[in-house]
Amino acid sequence: MPFYERGDVRIHYEEAGSGFPLLVTPGGGLNSWMGNWKTAPFNAMEEFKNDFRVITMDQRNAPTGESSGPIPTGDGWDAFTEDQLGLMDHLGVREFAFLGCCIGGSFVMKMIEKVPDRIVAGVLCQPIGHRPENPDVMYDTGHNSWGPTLIAKRPELNVEMVDAYLHSLYRARPELVYSVSRQFIENCQTPVLVMPDDTPAHHAAPIIAPTLEPMTSVGRR
Repeated sequence: MPFYERGDVRIHYEEAGSGFPLLVTPGGGLNSWMGNWKTAPFNAMEEFKNDFRVITMDQRNAPTGESSGPIPTGDGWDAFTEDQLGLMDHLGVREFAFLGCCIGGSFVMKMIEKVPDRIVAGVLCQPIGHRPENPDVMYDTGHNSWGPTLIAKRPELNVEMVDAYLHSLYRARPELVYSVSRQFIENCQTPVLVMPDDTPAHHAAPIIAPTLEPMTSVGRR
């Protein structure tokens, strides 16, 4: 499998099939890596390769994957978007559809916010979302599991850096899919299909209510 490199960021990716480009990001929270497709509810690379040019990747600093980069000091969602857009630019892709599972729902919405002219449609599969009654479920998972695993591999990192990063992801914007505001979602004009789940980390209510219904579009061009 090939790598895309930009400065001190190195992204491991894979392609399959041909046709209109479809970027797919697996679930797993901050351990979103390509191997997770094997145990996902469906394997996007296998399901869509006969109809699309399907592109997937290990996300930056997923401990089980092979992509790496700095821990951002600002908005962590921006860094993910830069990696994903950089890969699509590297592959010569201008317009594409984007399907994200779990944390990928936040990736999709951030990408639409950043470059709405490049995303023809988005799909959010079992997206993460803020739960007022359990507000730190994602933060705690990162602090207790993802962070220590990464620090063990990267001695230049420490708990303070990891916790600041997790704050930017899950506490700085404690609503909806974390990466964008409720106002942005309510006014989104890009077609988005939501396939909700309802688990502690995958909160269905924020992305659906009060203005949306499951399995319908967030917006229309």
